[in-house]
Amino acid sequence: MNDCLFCKMVRGEIQPKTVYEDERVLAFRDINPQAPTHVLVIPKEHIATINDLRPGHAALAGELYLAAREVARLEGLSESGYRTVMNCGRDAGQAVFHIHLHVLGGRQMHWPPG
Repeated sequence: MNDCLFCKMVRGEIQPKTVYEDERVLAFRDINPQAPTHVLVIPKEHIATINDLRPGHAALAGELYLAAREVARLEGLSESGYRTVMNCGRDAGQAVFHIHLHVLGGRQMHWPPG
């Protein structure tokens, strides 16, 4: 998608603060962090919401979580713990309509979340 903020990052038109990248996934620091560590993990393929995932995306969805695990390792969160969150739709707080997995850590997380 030409006007998608995250697609612009994938294409190199916008330079995020990259934490991790491989052939199918990009992870970068959130510009409005909600924890000391707040990284977004996105697929390089544009998929607007969780509702747009198809059976053929199963491996890619798993790759997002494997990338989140690697981000946690790189950020020193593996032992203390971290939270992963993926919002779907406006009412859930999704602001950019390109699926993204939040990796949050570096502080005590509370339950239930807001």
